[in-house]
Amino acid sequence: MTIEPYPLLLRPILKAKVWGGRRLESLGKRLDEGAMVGESWELADLDSTDPGGGGGEGAHTVIAQGPLAGKTVRDAMGLWGERLLGGIGTVGGGFPLLVKYLDAREHLSVQVHPSPAYAAAHSDAHLKTECWYVVSAEPGSVVFKGVKAGVTRERFESALRDGEGEGVVELLEATPAEVGQMHELPSGTVHALGAGVLVAEVQTPSDTTFRVYDWAREYGRGGRTLHVDQAMACIDFGPALESRRLKPDEQQTRLVDNEFFSVDEHRLSCESRALQDDGLVILMMIKGMGVVSSASATFEDVSLMTGNTALVPASAARGLAIGAGPDSRMLVVRAKSRR
Repeated sequence: MTIEPYPLLLRPILKAKVWGGRRLESLGKRLDEGAMVGESWELADLDSTDPGGGGGEGAHTVIAQGPLAGKTVRDAMGLWGERLLGGIGTVGGGFPLLVKYLDAREHLSVQVHPSPAYAAAHSDAHLKTECWYVVSAEPGSVVFKGVKAGVTRERFESALRDGEGEGVVELLEATPAEVGQMHELPSGTVHALGAGVLVAEVQTPSDTTFRVYDWAREYGRGGRTLHVDQAMACIDFGPALESRRLKPDEQQTRLVDNEFFSVDEHRLSCESRALQDDGLVILMMIKGMGVVSSASATFEDVSLMTGNTALVPASAARGLAIGAGPDSRMLVVRAKSRR
């Protein structure tokens, strides 16, 4: 029997973290009793992961519904090929993006990902551009991104080598976390997700991370390895990118548009909205509920609840329409060609 491409609801991979909490339950995630969960990997296709981040093992998202239920996204890529990927190439044979939710009960480590120049000179280092969409935030919470204006490379390196977190943190820009903000973090931007913030994250599938401060003293954590020399070779001391958000009078807007992916936010109500895509799209239901349908009836309607993520193959995205309940929000992610 031939299985035609259809929107794939995805089963999350939950990751317990010392800095995690319980707020992923607000997105419909089923957490084990007492578990402190920091990450929900919504779409992952990695043969291996960093031991300090993903646990070292591979991560392959499983499909939750339809004829391919129980199979992986990698299986679907093998079955449908370009009918799923469109004109987008894979990264090392895997899906070209990694999509998550992060729940930071405590501050995440201060870190930076390889700059283009560093990655070009080191074959084992890979660019990692990511973005954080603030789903919820406790009063007073912040996103750390970039180094304050006027801070020199020498001053920042001295603070890192002293190992005094207070000195390091005082040199970082701390932006108040507000629901609906999108923070784009290109490779080379030093950053940390602040305590009390729940975000949706879209990133390139690299796990090369250079950590410079881990809040071990503040939280009584076992300190992880720091990478000051590598970080100093990568940090961009220019201003970080400004956050973006959907304006009150807009129904949709592009929040991120870089060489690897784009992210749009849609404010949805009871009317159906055509997306008119020729390539694959990833749908993240941030708030409310929606229904994905096909104008040409090439697949059965697929319902999305808060916290659901769906991968729509390129051939199924043509004539795609989204209907939703009142006051619903959706992120629409599109990967770009890596060929």
